[in-house]
Amino acid sequence: MNDQAASEITTILKDWNSGDTAAGEKLLPFVYDELKRQARILMSRERPNHTLQPTALVHEAFMRLARKSDIEWQNRAHFYGISARLMRQILVDHARNHAAQKRGSNAIHFSSDDIDIPVEQRADSILIVDEVLGRLAAIDDQQASIVEMRFFGGLTNAEIAEALGISERTVVREWQSARLWLYRELNKT
Repeated sequence: MNDQAASEITTILKDWNSGDTAAGEKLLPFVYDELKRQARILMSRERPNHTLQPTALVHEAFMRLARKSDIEWQNRAHFYGISARLMRQILVDHARNHAAQKRGSNAIHFSSDDIDIPVEQRADSILIVDEVLGRLAAIDDQQASIVEMRFFGGLTNAEIAEALGISERTVVREWQSARLWLYRELNKT
């Protein structure tokens, strides 16, 4: 994304903060492709016959964002971080509904770039990942945010650093620590 588009997104978000109800409509063309990329990454980790499609995930997340008036948007990285959290919540809700309808759950597929867990030791549900991430948040909220933005949002280290107001080196260090903690916790379940 070029600097002009990033600046435009920040300007629109500030307009949204100021109560401009049309800002959401102006924002969507600027962020849609990135949100769709994030959704594709998330959906690639889901079961092949998942009923939720990336486009539907983006639209649901954006509708939820539009209803949230209590968010004080800081910049585009903050927007993408919140979007990642909403997409996670949507997938968790969807997984809960699916598990309630069918007794059992499907494997979650971790990217080897994200969390190096052997296939035979993968968590058997996105609900477990959500639960473990909740436990991590209770211990270290920053690490949980980093995992959420990276795993559920597909954000880069630079984008996460910008969203959290920390250095990229801190993101890398905290990500490594969180990965190790997640590995141990997921292998307990």
